[in-house]
Amino acid sequence: MEQVAALSRNIFKYTSGVGTAVWEGFSAMASNNKSPRLIKKIGTHDGMFHCDEALACFMLKQLPIYKDAEIVRTRNSSILDECDIVVDVGFVYDPKINRFDHHQRSFTETLNSVRQDLTNTKFNNIRLSSAGLIYAHFGLEVISEVLKARNFVAGSECLTALYLYIYEGFIEELDAIDNGIPMYAEGKPLYRINTHLGARIHRLNPVWNAPESVDTDSLFRKAMQVVGSEFQEIVLQGYSSWWPARAIVKKMIAKRKEFYETGEIIILDERCSWKDHIYTVEEELGIVGEIKFVLFPDKSAGTWRVQGVAVQPDSFICRVFLHKDWRGVRDEELSKVAGIEGCLFCHSTGFIGGNKSKEGAKQMAIASLKAAEAGVE
Repeated sequence: MEQVAALSRNIFKYTSGVGTAVWEGFSAMASNNKSPRLIKKIGTHDGMFHCDEALACFMLKQLPIYKDAEIVRTRNSSILDECDIVVDVGFVYDPKINRFDHHQRSFTETLNSVRQDLTNTKFNNIRLSSAGLIYAHFGLEVISEVLKARNFVAGSECLTALYLYIYEGFIEELDAIDNGIPMYAEGKPLYRINTHLGARIHRLNPVWNAPESVDTDSLFRKAMQVVGSEFQEIVLQGYSSWWPARAIVKKMIAKRKEFYETGEIIILDERCSWKDHIYTVEEELGIVGEIKFVLFPDKSAGTWRVQGVAVQPDSFICRVFLHKDWRGVRDEELSKVAGIEGCLFCHSTGFIGGNKSKEGAKQMAIASLKAAEAGVE
């Protein structure tokens, strides 16, 4: 309200000959009686740009209130004070006045600390950059607007799931790199490099010996287009592919004991991205670590796969591997060694195998479970 009041006190100007009345911060066609439209300003720093503020600005411009906003790149505090929202500059984080910088020494915010209503301690290790700050505060609405532009509608459960998925798979990397956070702590990964987007945006900056006349503002707009395109892609992929897979995995985990009495094996009648969901669904159901094998069809070959569930995402260590005597063996020889008809292969590490039929793949999983129980690793 204070910003609007200040703008309303600005001196009125009239540009003759073009039929347009112009206020500081307002523009209106003099040929009609419509109310003046506030021209919003998004402030960020000038000079060399980075991925985080380019994405922050792009996300803000997806919101109806900032859709037509002007991007103001400066470090002049007086000019920034005239902006409606400021990101990545100014040494102030205060959402009440729309200031979103993260460079001050006192800044320690993480996604978990800002959005405790949506997250848990999983997102408590990486300090937010300007991209993470804007995403933390406006991400749900931004995702909704990106989907709405394609006539997609997501319910609250879907939006929340997408919000966390996109943060972990896209935003978190940018936050960590911009803040110089090491990938590992005590041998454990703190985040994953999924896009290398930051490096590509960095290369859009003028080289050291470029002419001084290079228009960095136009390059910044190009950076916004690049990061924006990738952001939109992950939102749409998450909605159209990743989220439907969650429903399939959740359904089959709920029915797992119908397939095998211990519930350690699940079957997917349709192959989907189950690795992204199995750990989350286990947590939701309070069965963390119980599922050992996943069966799914290879439609192109008309066969079935049996794969061990890793101890954690991106790990090569399975909770239970396929039987050690099968590893690296194929076809008829494997069927003889395993005593199971239709065997096709077992990977040399034992993380995945194949069989001609669903029942054969099931028997491979059961035999491997029993071997593990007997201590045959």
